[in-house]
Amino acid sequence: MIRPQLPLNALRAFEASARHLSFTRAAVELCVTQAAVSHQVKSLEAQLGVVLFKRLPRGLMLTGEGETLLPVLTTSFDHIAQMLERLAGGQYRETLTVGAVGTFAVGWLLPRLADFQAKHPLIDLRLSTHNNRVDVAAEGLDYAIRFGAGAWHGIEATRLLEAPLSVLCVPEIARQLQAPGDLLQQRLLRSYRSDEWPQWFQAAGLATHAAPPQSIVFDSSLAMMDAALQGSGVALAPPLMFARQLAAEAICQPFAIEITTGSYWLTRLQSKPETPAMLAFRHWLLQMSA
Repeated sequence: MIRPQLPLNALRAFEASARHLSFTRAAVELCVTQAAVSHQVKSLEAQLGVVLFKRLPRGLMLTGEGETLLPVLTTSFDHIAQMLERLAGGQYRETLTVGAVGTFAVGWLLPRLADFQAKHPLIDLRLSTHNNRVDVAAEGLDYAIRFGAGAWHGIEATRLLEAPLSVLCVPEIARQLQAPGDLLQQRLLRSYRSDEWPQWFQAAGLATHAAPPQSIVFDSSLAMMDAALQGSGVALAPPLMFARQLAAEAICQPFAIEITTGSYWLTRLQSKPETPAMLAFRHWLLQMSA
Protein backbone atom coordinates (compact mmCIF):
# COMPACT_ATOMS: atom_id res chain seq x y z
CA MET A 1 0.00 0.00 0.00
CA ILE A 2 1.54 3.32 -1.07
CA ARG A 3 1.57 6.27 1.32
CA PRO A 4 -1.08 8.42 -0.40
CA GLN A 5 -3.55 5.56 0.09
CA LEU A 6 -2.88 5.00 3.80
CA PRO A 7 -6.26 5.15 5.61
CA LEU A 8 -5.00 7.36 8.44
CA ASN A 9 -8.41 8.07 10.04
CA ALA A 10 -9.26 4.38 10.04
CA LEU A 11 -5.88 3.49 11.49
CA ARG A 12 -6.34 6.04 14.29
CA ALA A 13 -9.79 4.64 15.02
CA PHE A 14 -8.44 1.08 15.18
CA GLU A 15 -5.44 2.02 17.38
CA ALA A 16 -7.59 3.88 19.91
CA SER A 17 -10.21 1.11 19.95
CA ALA A 18 -7.52 -1.53 20.44
CA ARG A 19 -5.94 0.31 23.37
CA HIS A 20 -9.30 0.78 25.09
CA LEU A 21 -10.90 -2.42 23.76
CA SER A 22 -13.96 -0.25 23.33
CA PHE A 23 -15.42 1.74 20.43
CA THR A 24 -17.17 4.01 22.93
CA ARG A 25 -14.02 5.01 24.84
CA ALA A 26 -12.12 5.40 21.56
CA ALA A 27 -14.85 7.75 20.34
CA VAL A 28 -14.47 9.91 23.47
CA GLU A 29 -10.69 10.11 22.93
CA LEU A 30 -11.05 11.01 19.24
CA CYS A 31 -14.02 13.40 19.80
CA VAL A 32 -16.28 11.60 17.32
CA THR A 33 -19.30 9.33 17.67
CA GLN A 34 -19.15 5.65 18.52
CA ALA A 35 -20.81 4.89 15.19
CA ALA A 36 -18.06 6.80 13.34
CA VAL A 37 -15.33 4.78 15.05
CA SER A 38 -17.08 1.50 14.34
CA HIS A 39 -17.54 2.49 10.70
CA GLN A 40 -13.86 3.41 10.31
CA VAL A 41 -12.74 0.08 11.80
CA LYS A 42 -15.09 -1.90 9.55
CA SER A 43 -13.76 0.07 6.56
CA LEU A 44 -10.18 -0.81 7.53
CA GLU A 45 -11.06 -4.50 7.95
CA ALA A 46 -12.69 -4.52 4.51
CA GLN A 47 -9.69 -2.81 2.93
CA LEU A 48 -7.23 -5.25 4.51
CA GLY A 49 -9.42 -8.31 4.08
CA VAL A 50 -8.97 -9.39 7.70
CA VAL A 51 -10.94 -9.26 10.95
CA LEU A 52 -9.19 -7.12 13.56
CA PHE A 53 -11.64 -7.47 16.44
CA LYS A 54 -13.94 -10.08 17.82
CA ARG A 55 -17.11 -8.25 18.86
CA LEU A 56 -18.13 -9.52 22.31
CA PRO A 57 -21.26 -8.71 24.35
CA ARG A 58 -19.21 -6.60 26.77
CA GLY A 59 -16.44 -5.19 24.63
CA LEU A 60 -13.85 -6.10 22.06
CA MET A 61 -11.08 -8.67 21.77
CA LEU A 62 -8.18 -8.37 19.34
CA THR A 63 -7.66 -11.11 16.77
CA GLY A 64 -4.19 -12.30 15.89
CA GLU A 65 -4.07 -9.82 13.02
CA GLY A 66 -5.15 -7.01 15.33
CA GLU A 67 -2.47 -7.90 17.88
CA THR A 68 0.14 -7.76 15.11
CA LEU A 69 -0.98 -4.36 13.84
CA LEU A 70 -1.47 -2.58 17.19
CA PRO A 71 2.17 -2.18 18.39
CA VAL A 72 3.29 -0.93 14.97
CA LEU A 73 0.63 1.78 14.96
CA THR A 74 1.14 2.73 18.62
CA THR A 75 4.89 3.15 18.13
CA SER A 76 4.39 5.13 14.91
CA PHE A 77 1.81 7.48 16.41
CA ASP A 78 3.99 7.96 19.51
CA HIS A 79 6.96 8.93 17.32
CA ILE A 80 4.82 11.40 15.37
CA ALA A 81 3.46 12.94 18.58
CA GLN A 82 6.95 13.25 20.08
CA MET A 83 8.28 14.94 16.96
CA LEU A 84 5.39 17.40 16.83
CA GLU A 85 5.95 18.18 20.51
CA ARG A 86 9.62 18.88 19.85
CA LEU A 87 8.71 21.27 17.02
CA ALA A 88 6.04 23.11 19.02
CA GLY A 89 6.70 26.81 19.42
CA GLY A 90 8.93 26.96 16.36
CA GLN A 91 11.97 25.47 18.12
CA TYR A 92 13.21 21.92 17.77
CA ARG A 93 13.64 20.12 21.10
CA GLU A 94 15.76 16.99 21.46
CA THR A 95 15.41 14.26 24.05
CA LEU A 96 18.53 12.80 25.64
CA THR A 97 18.27 9.62 27.73
CA VAL A 98 21.12 8.99 30.15
CA GLY A 99 21.61 6.27 32.74
CA ALA A 100 24.16 6.98 35.47
CA VAL A 101 25.51 4.98 38.35
CA GLY A 102 23.73 6.36 41.40
CA THR A 103 26.80 7.64 43.23
CA PHE A 104 27.91 9.71 40.25
CA ALA A 105 24.39 10.96 39.51
CA VAL A 106 23.72 12.21 43.04
CA GLY A 107 27.22 13.20 44.09
CA TRP A 108 28.57 14.82 40.93
CA LEU A 109 26.03 15.21 38.12
CA LEU A 110 22.95 16.62 39.86
CA PRO A 111 24.77 19.58 41.47
CA ARG A 112 25.96 20.61 37.97
CA LEU A 113 22.84 19.94 35.89
CA ALA A 114 21.55 23.52 36.15
CA ASP A 115 24.61 24.61 34.18
CA PHE A 116 23.85 22.11 31.41
CA GLN A 117 20.20 23.14 31.25
CA ALA A 118 21.14 26.82 31.07
CA LYS A 119 23.52 26.17 28.19
CA HIS A 120 21.22 23.75 26.34
CA PRO A 121 17.60 24.75 27.07
CA LEU A 122 16.25 22.83 24.05
CA ILE A 123 17.57 19.46 25.24
CA ASP A 124 15.17 17.50 27.45
CA LEU A 125 17.32 15.26 29.64
CA ARG A 126 15.85 12.02 30.99
CA LEU A 127 18.06 10.67 33.76
CA SER A 128 17.83 7.24 35.37
CA THR A 129 20.15 5.65 37.91
CA HIS A 130 21.61 2.18 38.19
CA ASN A 131 24.06 0.30 40.43
CA ASN A 132 26.71 -0.08 37.69
CA ARG A 133 24.89 -2.97 36.04
CA VAL A 134 23.18 -1.59 32.95
CA ASP A 135 22.08 -2.81 29.51
CA VAL A 136 22.34 0.22 27.23
CA ALA A 137 20.50 -1.40 24.34
CA ALA A 138 17.67 -2.99 26.32
CA GLU A 139 17.03 0.17 28.32
CA GLY A 140 17.08 2.42 25.25
CA LEU A 141 19.79 4.70 26.62
CA ASP A 142 21.73 7.20 24.56
CA TYR A 143 24.54 7.16 27.13
CA ALA A 144 25.35 5.24 30.30
CA ILE A 145 27.77 6.59 32.89
CA ARG A 146 29.39 3.73 34.74
CA PHE A 147 32.40 2.87 36.88
CA GLY A 148 35.15 0.46 35.91
CA ALA A 149 38.19 -0.08 33.72
CA GLY A 150 36.56 1.17 30.52
CA ALA A 151 36.30 -2.16 28.70
CA TRP A 152 32.78 -3.34 27.82
CA HIS A 153 31.94 -5.44 24.76
CA GLY A 154 30.43 -3.45 21.89
CA ILE A 155 30.72 -0.22 23.88
CA GLU A 156 32.62 2.98 23.16
CA ALA A 157 33.88 4.42 26.46
CA THR A 158 35.20 7.93 27.16
CA ARG A 159 36.96 8.42 30.48
CA LEU A 160 35.46 11.20 32.60
CA LEU A 161 37.29 11.21 35.93
CA GLU A 162 38.83 9.14 38.67
CA ALA A 163 37.24 8.95 42.08
CA PRO A 164 39.69 7.29 44.50
CA LEU A 165 38.27 5.49 47.53
CA SER A 166 39.03 6.41 51.10
CA VAL A 167 37.69 5.81 54.59
CA LEU A 168 34.58 7.84 55.41
CA CYS A 169 32.62 7.82 58.67
CA VAL A 170 30.74 10.04 61.10
CA PRO A 171 32.80 12.28 63.42
CA GLU A 172 32.00 10.15 66.48
CA ILE A 173 33.68 7.13 64.92
CA ALA A 174 36.50 9.20 63.39
CA ARG A 175 37.58 10.28 66.88
CA GLN A 176 38.23 6.61 67.69
CA LEU A 177 40.54 6.16 64.71
CA GLN A 178 44.09 7.22 65.48
CA ALA A 179 45.78 4.77 63.08
CA PRO A 180 44.61 2.50 60.24
CA GLY A 181 44.83 -0.51 62.52
CA ASP A 182 42.04 0.92 64.67
CA LEU A 183 39.66 0.04 61.85
CA LEU A 184 39.97 -3.61 62.88
CA GLN A 185 37.68 -2.84 65.79
CA GLN A 186 35.01 -1.24 63.59
CA ARG A 187 32.24 -2.62 61.42
CA LEU A 188 33.31 -2.20 57.80
CA LEU A 189 30.81 -1.24 55.14
CA ARG A 190 31.69 -2.32 51.61
CA SER A 191 30.39 -2.68 48.09
CA TYR A 192 30.03 -5.97 46.25
CA ARG A 193 33.69 -5.60 45.20
CA SER A 194 35.33 -7.71 47.88
CA ASP A 195 38.88 -6.63 47.04
CA GLU A 196 38.48 -2.93 47.93
CA TRP A 197 39.11 -3.08 51.68
CA PRO A 198 42.10 -5.47 51.31
CA GLN A 199 43.61 -3.03 48.78
CA TRP A 200 43.13 -0.09 51.12
CA PHE A 201 44.63 -1.95 54.08
CA GLN A 202 47.60 -2.90 51.92
CA ALA A 203 48.07 0.75 50.91
CA ALA A 204 47.93 1.63 54.62
CA GLY A 205 50.78 -0.78 55.36
CA LEU A 206 48.67 -3.61 56.73
CA ALA A 207 49.37 -6.07 53.92
CA THR A 208 48.85 -9.11 56.13
CA HIS A 209 45.45 -7.96 57.31
CA ALA A 210 42.64 -10.50 57.14
CA ALA A 211 39.14 -9.11 56.68
CA PRO A 212 37.34 -8.84 60.04
CA PRO A 213 34.07 -10.71 60.49
CA GLN A 214 32.00 -7.57 61.08
CA SER A 215 31.05 -6.24 57.66
CA ILE A 216 27.96 -5.32 55.68
CA VAL A 217 27.82 -5.62 51.89
CA PHE A 218 25.83 -3.14 49.77
CA ASP A 219 25.01 -3.09 46.06
CA SER A 220 24.94 0.73 46.09
CA SER A 221 27.46 3.24 47.41
CA LEU A 222 24.57 5.59 48.16
CA ALA A 223 22.98 3.03 50.47
CA MET A 224 26.37 2.28 52.01
CA MET A 225 26.99 5.96 52.73
CA ASP A 226 23.51 6.37 54.18
CA ALA A 227 24.40 3.60 56.60
CA ALA A 228 27.69 5.34 57.38
CA LEU A 229 25.86 8.63 58.04
CA GLN A 230 23.68 6.80 60.55
CA GLY A 231 26.78 5.56 62.38
CA SER A 232 26.38 1.94 61.31
CA GLY A 233 30.04 1.56 60.41
CA VAL A 234 32.95 2.81 58.35
CA ALA A 235 32.59 3.08 54.58
CA LEU A 236 35.16 2.90 51.81
CA ALA A 237 33.83 5.37 49.24
CA PRO A 238 34.97 8.19 46.93
CA PRO A 239 35.24 11.49 48.87
CA LEU A 240 34.75 13.40 45.60
CA MET A 241 31.20 12.06 45.35
CA PHE A 242 30.36 13.04 48.92
CA ALA A 243 31.97 16.49 48.97
CA ARG A 244 28.81 18.16 50.28
CA GLN A 245 28.59 15.85 53.31
CA LEU A 246 32.28 16.39 53.99
CA ALA A 247 31.92 20.18 53.72
CA ALA A 248 28.99 20.06 56.12
CA GLU A 249 31.09 17.88 58.49
CA ALA A 250 28.36 15.25 58.53
CA ILE A 251 31.11 12.76 57.68
CA CYS A 252 34.90 12.78 58.03
CA GLN A 253 37.84 11.39 56.12
CA PRO A 254 40.10 10.32 59.01
CA PHE A 255 42.99 9.15 56.81
CA ALA A 256 44.46 10.67 53.65
CA ILE A 257 45.18 7.21 52.24
CA GLU A 258 43.29 6.59 48.98
CA ILE A 259 43.18 3.79 46.43
CA THR A 260 42.13 3.91 42.78
CA THR A 261 40.11 0.95 41.54
CA GLY A 262 38.70 2.45 38.34
CA SER A 263 37.24 5.54 36.72
CA TYR A 264 33.87 6.90 35.70
CA TRP A 265 33.19 6.51 31.97
CA LEU A 266 30.69 7.91 29.51
CA THR A 267 29.62 4.94 27.41
CA ARG A 268 27.41 4.29 24.38
CA LEU A 269 26.78 1.51 21.92
CA GLN A 270 29.41 1.54 19.17
CA SER A 271 26.61 0.96 16.68
CA LYS A 272 24.64 4.05 17.79
CA PRO A 273 25.38 7.31 15.93
CA GLU A 274 25.69 10.34 18.17
CA THR A 275 22.92 12.90 17.83
CA PRO A 276 23.52 16.65 18.27
CA ALA A 277 22.08 16.37 21.80
CA MET A 278 24.48 13.53 22.63
CA LEU A 279 27.46 15.48 21.30
CA ALA A 280 26.44 18.55 23.32
CA PHE A 281 26.17 16.47 26.51
CA ARG A 282 29.51 14.74 25.87
CA HIS A 283 31.27 18.07 25.28
CA TRP A 284 29.75 19.56 28.42
CA LEU A 285 30.65 16.54 30.58
CA LEU A 286 34.26 16.54 29.40
CA GLN A 287 34.52 20.29 30.08
CA MET A 288 33.07 19.96 33.58
CA SER A 289 35.20 16.94 34.52
CA ALA A 290 38.50 18.29 33.13
